[in-house]
Parts: sequence; structure tokens; C-alpha cells
Amino acid sequence: MSAVLEVPAEAGSPSRGGARAAVLALARFEARRLLLSVPVAVAFVGYVVWIVWHGRNTWDGYPALQDADRATQNMPMLVGLAVLLSANLAVLRSWRHGTESRFAALVVSPWSRTAAHALSVVPAALLTAVCVAGQFTREALKPGAVGHGSPAELLVGPLTVLLFGVLGVLVARLVRSAWAAPLAVVCLLFLFVLGTGPSGTDGVSWLAPVVTEPSTKTLPSALLGRPAAWHALYLAGAALTLAFLAVLAAGGRSRTVKAGVALSLALALTGGIAQAARMSPSPELTAARERASVSPEKEQTCVERGGSRYCAFPEWTARTGAWAGVVDEVRSLAGGSAHGQRLVVRQRLDARYGLEGDAALAPSEAAHQVTVGTSWGGNRVPEFSTAVAAVLVAGSEKASGGMCDGRMVTVMWLSLSWQDDPLGALRRVRLDDSLSGSAVVLSPTDPLTMTEGQTDVVRRLLGEPRAAVAQRVKAHWAELTSPGVTTARAAELLGVKGPEKADSCEE
Repeated sequence: MSAVLEVPAEAGSPSRGGARAAVLALARFEARRLLLSVPVAVAFVGYVVWIVWHGRNTWDGYPALQDADRATQNMPMLVGLAVLLSANLAVLRSWRHGTESRFAALVVSPWSRTAAHALSVVPAALLTAVCVAGQFTREALKPGAVGHGSPAELLVGPLTVLLFGVLGVLVARLVRSAWAAPLAVVCLLFLFVLGTGPSGTDGVSWLAPVVTEPSTKTLPSALLGRPAAWHALYLAGAALTLAFLAVLAAGGRSRTVKAGVALSLALALTGGIAQAARMSPSPELTAARERASVSPEKEQTCVERGGSRYCAFPEWTARTGAWAGVVDEVRSLAGGSAHGQRLVVRQRLDARYGLEGDAALAPSEAAHQVTVGTSWGGNRVPEFSTAVAAVLVAGSEKASGGMCDGRMVTVMWLSLSWQDDPLGALRRVRLDDSLSGSAVVLSPTDPLTMTEGQTDVVRRLLGEPRAAVAQRVKAHWAELTSPGVTTARAAELLGVKGPEKADSCEE
């Protein structure tokens, strides 16, 4: 390092260009050491491993990109903490090694060296941006991906690393102690990472680097209402403010440094105030959320597939083929008029409270209409399949809501028997993930219920050859779908042993 920064003896006062070149040289040197430091290297390796592992399991390959962009924000906080620690130790290196006095002979002054350390954090932020782009691109390239990501949301991760890194530099200039940065890391770790983290329910929560929402539901990207662009501006301004304050604390009193503090602080305040002001949705956003929730048909595009109608919000029209595949499988196993019954599959959601609300959808009263949600893959497939089967058996979602007789046996067999792992699907569609006893059966709207006896019969049916059971279902369709049919009678008609216990809705 000294070989790079020493001034030739014949040079008098260094020129401005020479000082700038020395700062950049020192920044490159420190950036390389920062990236190769143990905490930062381990953090990035762990980050990449997490991206590879997590990307294999995201909704079984059906991500919504307006959720995938926010999913890139949490892991960079761990990288940022490592960068904070390493940057702090780098600034304190000369103090810890007792070589601070030797720097008086160098071209760069203490405040210039501080500027170089602040600049050394930038490559770590850029590398984080590469990881974020890789994570998001992997999700976007999946065949089942829908929706639109936000560039502002994708900037949060790199800006968080930049913010934490310059914070480490500032702490080193304010407190000459090797314990200051680890204590700061512990505080930030518990405040933003290990804890629940701030939720986007008020303006104060948006002062945190990463803001999560208390709901896991997916909304159309136009209905999110998150002030992501203002938040990115706030983070950028905050990072620049800390960097200029570190230079100021190191003795930089030039007009450029003071102007930098003022301008960066103005950026941070502008972003912070603007994002807080937009916590309450605009009248236009409120009206759009109301229309999507109460009158989705006004916002949707409908297509005909296999004799049924599929209506979805614009970002989800590509998924109608996947929904139609489930409907065709279930309907092919049904008997009577249900075998060719025309269904209307309508995507529904409740966006009136944004991402903060998580209310269940009320069942539709329309005949032969099935609700499908905005998420797909994993458990959502057997849930939707069960809703289709229930409408084919009962006629509507409203009518199927109170079903607690032997018709549930027919519903669950229609829903599960065509799937690759019927017993696994039975486990996933039940709230308690069980294969025995009574349970709540999940659905896009109100859940259904299975008694212990119905569970026993369905499990036996799933062990029988599907073709043989399908023939019996079609032959006895009228009786199997009659209200009041008992589970014992359904088992007898389908050729399996009846339940150990009699039907009981109270179960």
C-alpha cells in the first residue's frame, strides 16, 4: 500500500489530480481486501448457496415476480453486516497496528483515506446487485412465472449493503474501538434480521432498510401501493449522508464535503418524507383495489379452454392452461351431467387492504363457478382441485360449504386420485397435514371438513385402481352426490370397506 501512495521526494504539494488518483488507488486496494476478508467472503458464499437452494423451491416453479423482487431484500442484510464489520476493521487497521503516525507522509490526508474506505464498499454493493439480478432472473425465467418486478425493489439489497458498509466507516471515525462495530452488528442483527422486522403498516417502519408486509398473499403489481422508488431514494441518500459524515468526522472541511452532506441529507429527507406520505393509498389506488375485489370481471380477460371459461387478471392469463389441466382431469372422472359440465373458473382476491389484509374469500353463490387464487404450485394445486370437485358435486361453492355427509368421499376422490401422489396430496390439502382422523380441508374460499370415517374411506379408495373406482363413480353418480348420503353407503357403492365410525358433522 505504501508503495502505491508514497509521494516522490521532488514533488511538493500534491496536485488535486494526484490526490484523487491516490484516493482511487487506495479505494481499489481496500475494496480487494474487503471482498477477500473472511466475514465478507463467507457471507457471499452463503448468499450464493442460499440463492441456489431457495430458487429450487419457490412455489414449485410458479413465482409471481412482484413477490420475487421483494424476496431479494432480506439476505443482503446479512452481507451488509459482514461488510460493516470488515470496513470498520479496515479503517481501524492503522490505529490497531500503531502505524497511524506514518500516514502523515502520504499524499492522502486522513479524510481522503476515509473517502477511499467509503468508496471501497461500492464493489461489495455491486457484487450484491449481481447476486440480486441472478436470483430475480432465475425466477423470471421459470416457465410458470407471472407478473412484473420493480427495479426499485431490486435496488434495496445493494443499497442496504452500501448503507451498512459506510456505517462501519463512520463508526470507526467516531469511536476508535474494535468493539464498536461488533456491537453495532449485534444490534442491527436483532433489530432487522433475527426479529420480525419492520412491517409496512406505518411511515416510521419505512425508515428501516428492508420493509416486509404482514401478509403472504399475492396481488397484481399495480395494486401493491408500496413506495418502492421513494424508499430506494431514501436509502441512497442515507448511505451518501453517512459517507460524507464519515469524511467530515475525519477532518474534511472543504465546501465539497459540506455540500455533499447537505445534498445527500436532502435526498434522504425527500425520500423518507415522500414514502411516509404515500403510506395511505391514493383515491385512484383505493378505487382500483375495490374494483378488483368486488367486481373482478371488469378487470379480467377470459378465455375458452376445453368447454369451460377461465377469467384471470392480465398478469395471470398465462396460467389458464394450468388451471384447465386440473379441471379436465377432475371432470373426466365425474359421472352424470358433471362429466361434461361447463365451469367458469374466476380468479378472485381481496385487495381492499393491500398486502396488510389477509381475509378469506367468501364462497361464490354463482352456479358452476370455481374460485382460483393468485398463487399456484405446491399446496395450491390440490386446494383448487378440491374446489373444482366440490362444485361438480354440489353445484356451487356456497352449496358445498356445508357439506359434511358422504359426498365428501366423492369430492376428495375426484380431487386427489388423478394426481401423481394422491396420498401426499391428501396430506397437503388438510390443515393438519395428517392422513387419519377428522380434519379441515383447505380450499381457495371457505374450507371443507372431513370426518374420521370419511378419511378412512378416501384413503382406502386411493389405494384401489383408479379405473375401477372411476367406473363405479360414474355408475352410481346420482346416489353418490345426493345430499344426505352416508359415508358407509358411499363406501359400499364404491366397493371398499366402510368407516369404523358413523358420520358425525360435529367431528
